[in-house]
Amino acid sequence: MKATIIHESRNRMRIRLRQSSMTLAQADLLESWLKSRPWTKEATVHERTCCMIIAYQGDRKTVLSDIGDLTWARAEEAVGVPDHSTRELDRVFQEKLVGKVAIKLGAALFLPIPLRIARVACHALPFIHKGLCCLRKRRIKVELLDAISIGISMGRRDFGTAGTVMFLLEIGELLEDWTKKRSVADLAERLSLHVDRVWLKTEDDEVLTPIAQIRPGDRIVVRAGGIIPMDGVVTEGEATINQASLTGESVPVEKRCGGAVYAGTVVEEGECTLEVRQISGQGRYDQIVEMIQRSEQLKSAAEAKASDLADRLVPYTFAGSLLSLALTRNVSRALSVLMVDFSCALKLAMPLAVLSAMREAGSKHITVKGGRFLESVAKADTIVFDKTGTLTHACPRVALVIPFGGKEEGEMLRLAACLEEHFPHSIANAVVEEAIHRGLSHEERHTRVEYLVAHGIASSVDGEQVRIGSAHFIFEDEGAVIPEDEQRRFDSIPKEYSRLYMAIDGVLSAVICISDPLREEARDVLTALKEAGIEKTVMLTGDNPHIAEVIAEDLGVDEFQAGILPKDKAEYVAALRREGHTVIMVGDGINDSPALSEADAGIAISDGAAIAREVADITIAADSLWELVWLRQLAKDLMARIQSNYRFVIGFNGALIGLGVTGILSPATSAMLHNLSTLGVSLHSMSGLSVEKKDLKPQKNNKT
Repeated sequence: MKATIIHESRNRMRIRLRQSSMTLAQADLLESWLKSRPWTKEATVHERTCCMIIAYQGDRKTVLSDIGDLTWARAEEAVGVPDHSTRELDRVFQEKLVGKVAIKLGAALFLPIPLRIARVACHALPFIHKGLCCLRKRRIKVELLDAISIGISMGRRDFGTAGTVMFLLEIGELLEDWTKKRSVADLAERLSLHVDRVWLKTEDDEVLTPIAQIRPGDRIVVRAGGIIPMDGVVTEGEATINQASLTGESVPVEKRCGGAVYAGTVVEEGECTLEVRQISGQGRYDQIVEMIQRSEQLKSAAEAKASDLADRLVPYTFAGSLLSLALTRNVSRALSVLMVDFSCALKLAMPLAVLSAMREAGSKHITVKGGRFLESVAKADTIVFDKTGTLTHACPRVALVIPFGGKEEGEMLRLAACLEEHFPHSIANAVVEEAIHRGLSHEERHTRVEYLVAHGIASSVDGEQVRIGSAHFIFEDEGAVIPEDEQRRFDSIPKEYSRLYMAIDGVLSAVICISDPLREEARDVLTALKEAGIEKTVMLTGDNPHIAEVIAEDLGVDEFQAGILPKDKAEYVAALRREGHTVIMVGDGINDSPALSEADAGIAISDGAAIAREVADITIAADSLWELVWLRQLAKDLMARIQSNYRFVIGFNGALIGLGVTGILSPATSAMLHNLSTLGVSLHSMSGLSVEKKDLKPQKNNKT
C-alpha cells in the first residue's frame, strides 16, 4: 500500500494514502486491520483526507513494513469487512445537520418574504398533522403542544417565530436521534462476539482455525460449554442450546440434524457439528441492537420513574398554558409555556446516561447487558465469589502429576490434556499448558468427549473408558477404585492442592495436583469493596473444606461454603435474596451459571466458560479484580448522575415556564432555551463519569 508520512513524533505517525478518495467501507476495513496489529496502541482513519493516525509500540521498521505490504484484499482476508459501523451513521448525521442549517440560512438570506411565508406554511403541515393525530386518539402528547404553538404563531402572522420553533424542533429531534443511535451502536459493538478461533472439521481431523478464515459452507465443531460463533445448521450430533440471550427462552433448546443455531448462543450439553450459513458479524450485531432497543433490561428503576413522570407532566404543561392565557389574556405568554415540556429531556437523558455508562464500562473491557444490573451493583450489600479462577489466580498451574497402577507420568498428563483442551476453564487450561511446557503433543485419540457439568469428562481412548474430574465423579458416580497396595500413597497426597482425578476402565490412573494461588489483589479488593459499601463477602467452592478454610482465612471473607454443587450455589444466592439482600455473584465456570442467573447481578470472568459469560449480566476482564471496585464506583456515579439530571430537568424547565408566564421570555426564546437545555443535559449524560481519576485500580501496588 503506497502512503506518505506527513507527520511523525515519538511512537506516533500520521500517514496519508496515495489515493484520491477512500470509501467508508475501506476506512472501516483499514481501521480494523490496524487495530488487529500487535504493534498498535491506537489507530484512527479519516476517510475524507485518506489519512491514518497511528500510535504504536515496538520497532518502527516493522510498522512501516506491514503497512507497505498491505493490500485491500489482504486486509479483508485478515479481519473481514465490518458489517456495521458508526462511521456511516456519523456521516449521515453530519450531512443532515449541515443541510438543515444551510437551507435555513439560504431561505432567510435569499427568499423574498412571500416565499418565506409559503415555505413556513408548507413546513408546518407535518407538525400540525401529528398534532391532529394526537387529538383524534384523544391523547395529550408533546406533538400536540408543538402543533398548537406553531398553529397559533402562524394564526398571529408571526411566521418568523413559527419558522424558528420548527427549525429548533427539527435540530433537537435530529440530535436526539443521533445520540440514541450512536450510543446503541457503540454498545452493540461492545457486546458483539469476539471469538478468535474455532474447531474447523476437515475430512481427516479437527483443526483450530482463525475465525477470519471461516467461510459459508465450512463445518465447525462446538462442544459443551462452548459459544456458537456463527449462524448455521446442525449437520452432526445433538446438543441442548441456551438461547436466552437472543430469544428469552429460559429452558435450553434441543438441537438435532437440520436444526438452526445462532451466533452468541451456548451449548449446555452434548456437542454438534454445524455448517456455517453466515460468517462472523453478519447476524449477531443486528440481533444485539434489537435486544438493546427492546429489552426491558436496559431500564433501571430510575429510568422508568423518569419516563413515567415525563408522560404524566405533558397534560399539566398544556393546562398551565391554558391557565396562563386565562389569567393574562396574553397569547405570547401562553405560547411560551407551550414551548417547554419535560418529556424530551427526561426520556432522553436518563437512557443516554445508562448507555454512556455501559459504553464507558465497555472501554474498560467490562460488558454490561443492561441498566438494571448497574443499578443492582450500586445498591448491592452482599457479594458472593466462586473460588477457583475467580478469587484464585486466573492461571492455575499443575504442581504434581502422580500416576497410579504402573502408569507413566508423562503419558497420563498427555492423555489429560487431550481431553481437557476442548473445555475452556482455568483448570483445563492449566493441564493443557503444562503438557505444552513439557513438550508433550496431545493429538486427538478419543472418539467422543462428553462433559458432565460440575463432575468431569467422559471419553473412550484406544478402546478404554477414560474418566477425568472430581473425586465425587470418579469414585462415587463412576465407581472407580484405587489400585491395590497404593492406598497409602494416595493418602499422602499434599492437602494444600486442588485435585483432578483420572481413571481408566474404572481404576484410578493419575491424580493431577493443581496449585491455585490467590490473586495478588484479592484481599485488597475485598477490603475496598467493604469501604465502597458492601456489607457481606462470601466465598463458595466445590473444593474440600480444608483448602477452603485456609483461603477464606487468608482473604478475610465473612463466610464461606465448601464442597457444594452448582445447585447449592444457586440456592445459597436465592436464600440471601429472600432475606432481603441485593446480591452480586462473581464466577467463571459452567458450574457457576445457575448462581449467576439467580443473583441480582451476575458477573462472569471473561476467560471463563462461554456459558458463564452468556448467562451473566456483566462480564469483566480476567486481568484484575480491581475492576469490581471500578464497576461499583461507576454504578454509584451513574445513579448520582441520573438523580442530578432529574433535578436539573425539573428545575430548569420549571423556571422557563415561570419566566414565560411572567412575559420575560418570548415563545421563540423559550423554545430555544428548552432545546438547548435538552441537548446540554443529553451531551452531559453521554460524557464519561471519570471514575479513572479516582485511582480505584492500583494493580501494581496492592498486593497481599
